[in-house]
Amino acid sequence: MARYNRLKSTLVWILLLVLLGGCAGQAVQEPEPAQTNPELARSFAREGQLALEQGRRNAAAEAWQKAVELDPGNAVVVNNLALVMKDQHRFAEAAKLLETGISNSPEVAELHYNLAVIAELYLLELDRALTHYNRYRVLTEEDDQLVTGWIADLERRLQ
Repeated sequence: MARYNRLKSTLVWILLLVLLGGCAGQAVQEPEPAQTNPELARSFAREGQLALEQGRRNAAAEAWQKAVELDPGNAVVVNNLALVMKDQHRFAEAAKLLETGISNSPEVAELHYNLAVIAELYLLELDRALTHYNRYRVLTEEDDQLVTGWIADLERRLQ
């Protein structure tokens, strides 16, 4: 029995050395950066729009997700996808996507507006909502009475 255990232990060590020797010299691969392809992204964006028009919201979301991965700077597609996510009760994901959209397209007022609405009504992040309602108002340069009222209400609630 002792001889069997010693043989078993030796085999384990040999296998371990073979395994480690096989790994030696292999380069650690870094993850590849995301590939951008605006032309393919436009194709997915059109596919998403068609799917939405046909009432296939999940298919639209899948196509738009691919489009955003290929071209995260397309604010219209980011906004559309975020609104579908909101409708699917994926509020945190929608907000994160809108933040990404804003980082790529900070001057697109609709991204700020939709992030403000989601932050206020669904995530209950009033400070965040106020920030983006104010940014929306600055970008649109309009005296939108509805948004002005929401801002005043948020400021009262935050005091």
